[in-house]
Amino acid sequence: MKLSGIELRVIEMPLVSPFRTSFGVATAREALLVRAVTDEAEGWGEGVAMADPLYSSEYVEASVDVITRFLLPALAQVPDLDAAKVAPALAKFKGHRMSKAALELAILDAELRARGVPLSRELGAVRTQVDCGVSVGIMDSIPELLDAVGGYLDEGYVRIKLKIEPGWDIEPVRAVRERFGDEVLLQVDANTAYHRGDAGHLARLDPFDLLLIEQPLDEEDLLGHAQLAKAVRTPICLDESIVSARAAADAIALGACSIVNIKPGRVGGYLEARRIHDVCAANDIPVWCGGMLETGIGRAANVALAALPGFTLPGDTSGSDRYYRHDITDPFVIENGTLTVPTGPGIGVTPTAEALEEVTVRTEWITF
Repeated sequence: MKLSGIELRVIEMPLVSPFRTSFGVATAREALLVRAVTDEAEGWGEGVAMADPLYSSEYVEASVDVITRFLLPALAQVPDLDAAKVAPALAKFKGHRMSKAALELAILDAELRARGVPLSRELGAVRTQVDCGVSVGIMDSIPELLDAVGGYLDEGYVRIKLKIEPGWDIEPVRAVRERFGDEVLLQVDANTAYHRGDAGHLARLDPFDLLLIEQPLDEEDLLGHAQLAKAVRTPICLDESIVSARAAADAIALGACSIVNIKPGRVGGYLEARRIHDVCAANDIPVWCGGMLETGIGRAANVALAALPGFTLPGDTSGSDRYYRHDITDPFVIENGTLTVPTGPGIGVTPTAEALEEVTVRTEWITF
């Protein structure tokens, strides 16, 4: 496959409502889309870096810069380029996994479209439907939270994730349990908002029968997570700490987690995400697919990944309307608590030109 050029497109999409986490409030999603044009097909990728370096050290403008100045020139030197060669070719550049993942997905999508193979089949999917969970941001009040959770349950979501932070944790969880009962699959996500000394406080979540506490401590504090796992009954799940298959293996060996959230952008791409899945499966560690407010491009790829056998817990694979009134692809719609895995070649969806133009901030074309 010969790569003719790469289009970088920065877009900005308003959210249907503000989304608050322990690291900030988002009212719009700024994202980088990558279009790979080859002599056989075109492919699309989506960068999940945010506008500011709050969730991770990466951010959109830095992603554009590193792709343009370093990553693409390195790929231009690779003969007979395919998706499997992307990570090795870019390994000498430290970090920037979200940028690398966007490039890899665009090239993988083009490759699979040329071969007529769906991404789900390429990755090893075993399901045609995936269960849908939803992430609920930090609210201004508990009544507002209960209204939001009730609405998502009415829409058919089978699992609720509550964002938490110090001062917004025990009481919101208690309120949701009291209103909606123990049968609701419920978990919490701290986004690194707590410290080792908070173990006793976090143990107060144990009576609520949560699926998991996600990333309570700093991403580099594996030892702290291992200690916390011994101090609380609720399973510890790692998110930001898991940046590779090796990191996952180390975390499991240390006892730092008993569940793993796999976000392909965070780990450098869908091929590394599959390797993490395989490591976890070999160690009987359940995994689920996290979300980063993706458009239909990233959502399609995430749904394909979530159909692999080790993804036994509902992920953040919500419907398009959870975040956007209008997506740039055909919307993903929940039916009976599930989303359908795309069956078309590659990621199985293509953005529409009109929808793209409405949200595009700027584009750049790099010829190979």
